[in-house]
Amino acid sequence: MTATTAERRTYEPPRPVDLRLTLAPLRHGGDVSCRFAADGAWRATRTPDGPATLRLCGTDPANPSGCTRRVEAWAWGPGAAWVLERVPDLLGHDDDDRLDTDHHLVRRMQRSLPGLRMSRSHAVTEALIPTVLAQKVTGRESARSYRRLTRLHGERAPGPAELLLPPSPARLADTGYCDLHPLGVERRRAETVREVARRADRLDALAALPSDDAQRRMRTVPGLGPWTAGNVALAALGDADAVVPGDYHYPHQVAQALAGQPRGDDDLMVQLLEPFRGQRGRVLRMVVLRGPREPRRGPRFAPRTHWAW
Repeated sequence: MTATTAERRTYEPPRPVDLRLTLAPLRHGGDVSCRFAADGAWRATRTPDGPATLRLCGTDPANPSGCTRRVEAWAWGPGAAWVLERVPDLLGHDDDDRLDTDHHLVRRMQRSLPGLRMSRSHAVTEALIPTVLAQKVTGRESARSYRRLTRLHGERAPGPAELLLPPSPARLADTGYCDLHPLGVERRRAETVREVARRADRLDALAALPSDDAQRRMRTVPGLGPWTAGNVALAALGDADAVVPGDYHYPHQVAQALAGQPRGDDDLMVQLLEPFRGQRGRVLRMVVLRGPREPRRGPRFAPRTHWAW
């Protein structure tokens, strides 16, 4: 198959799916490897069979909710068949979104997000690299670092879209700290990125395990803790019950949405999410997307440059 030849398949999900909402956790650093446009959702990825670009487009008549019951999928590159086979997982085919709750806000948030599914990309290392870059910094800083990293070490993705493939683990494993520092990455995160890259094959194999086991093994890698493992479980493993401790915003957002308290901590967040066990990650995502905002208590953190490290 050449880079300009596409394989095509049609997927009809069992429930309406919103492509943008469902695939949002896979988008890091702007329109580098994943983008949403008028002609569909595009994603460049590396597979066991080689690089691939995937385009997904809902083909229902105009739907004001943004959901679709029919998806056309096109793929380019050596990994085209691999990504097409996993489109159902990517769009949450087996995701059970039933929430048995009387909590009025949770029910209202779910009604407002009818097409939200928990995506399972199987791409553990690809989710880990940008998540490591997001440790202990603002979202704007981490997005900038990942965008620069991909532009420096990525390659042009197959197919017609101007996307870049995520940097190959082999290349990142050989990248020195002096090359990552100008991208806004201090030594600790740089060493974690390199360690993840060196263990990429073993980490990607975790996609075949139950999420709890996969997260436990992730946390054995130096530099990977519960916050990183929880975020990867939401993005790569399709875990609707994943909890993300150690986040700056999540405890406050959950406390504000579920208890009407402007501030919270991890213990309170876990306590408030406990009634939704089995769907805690879904409720967390709904709170982030549709929940009330916690009151601001001061100015935003100013983005830093690499000179601050």
